[in-house]
Amino acid sequence: MATKIPERAKPTLASVAQQAGVSAPTVSKVVNGREDVSPETRARVLAVLEQAGYQSPLQRRSAGETGTVVEVVIDVLDSAYTIQVLNGVLQSAADADVEIMVSVTGPAGQGRRSPEGRAQRMVDEGRAGMIVVTSAFSETQLHPFRRRQIPVVVIDPLNPPSADVVSIGATNWAGGKAATEHLLELGHRRIAYIGGIEKAECNQARLHGYMAALMAHGVPVDPQYIYSGGRFRREGGVRGLQALLQLDKLPTAIFAASDTIALGILGEAGRHGIRVPEDLSLIGFDGTNQGEESVPSLSSVAQPLEEMGRAALRSLLRQARGEVLDSHRVELATHLIVRDSTAPPAA
Repeated sequence: MATKIPERAKPTLASVAQQAGVSAPTVSKVVNGREDVSPETRARVLAVLEQAGYQSPLQRRSAGETGTVVEVVIDVLDSAYTIQVLNGVLQSAADADVEIMVSVTGPAGQGRRSPEGRAQRMVDEGRAGMIVVTSAFSETQLHPFRRRQIPVVVIDPLNPPSADVVSIGATNWAGGKAATEHLLELGHRRIAYIGGIEKAECNQARLHGYMAALMAHGVPVDPQYIYSGGRFRREGGVRGLQALLQLDKLPTAIFAASDTIALGILGEAGRHGIRVPEDLSLIGFDGTNQGEESVPSLSSVAQPLEEMGRAALRSLLRQARGEVLDSHRVELATHLIVRDSTAPPAA
């Protein structure tokens, strides 16, 4: 049985190889995430690496050193949500003397670079880690980064990552409940929900908060008033309102799963001569600057988007330093902002 390397000894590839009963090049392949190693050998080497406390050169970089580079991966830089999260990352990076490289996958997802190729490039270029603000990376596509021991933090993931992946989000269920309760307190009873990606974890949490508020007030949940817009974009709001307008009994209020969806609803309502909030109350989710500047200004459940960006970078740098995090899931509190787009229903 292999003996444990003394705590004060600095583990090397050679010492790890000796303990695992393999060659140093094989250990190097495992450290760099190469595929040409059998699963059994990989598991044995990883166990010795963990026991020895081995850190790759990437992990040994001090998070405070000038030249530390963190990659932020986004879909597209055209939404207030993404811009405010990125602002938080940049603010925190300036305080920590960290450089940020923004990588855009595009609306189609990964683009030309595969996750395997992106992960290897990050190792080759000495990136300290990666912050993901995109739907392009599924749980499976994060594996190449984890194999190479590249710290990764996912912001508001569409689906819950595995327990060893750090994720930052907001209290989506509580926010959905608060938005719906605001409309109920104004006197609305026919309240619709227009969501984003149906199976996304954040969308489901907001929907369940909406349903919980209705049931708590004795208001039946009407499936006709629940619509999935496909994505958290304006066109989802447009299609959602168009669908609701086909019903015999129209809602008096709508809770939209994002400010962007709500702005799509607002524009489509104007094209149909529907006044907000006189004929239809409308509340969004995110609390972005776009909602504040719309006419009428949009009531919304605000996520602490900039703080989410700052928390993501702090968590990533702690991982890069080899620190053990208290929790791999961080949820920051939302709060309700009441503006001009919500009012009591017409008599």
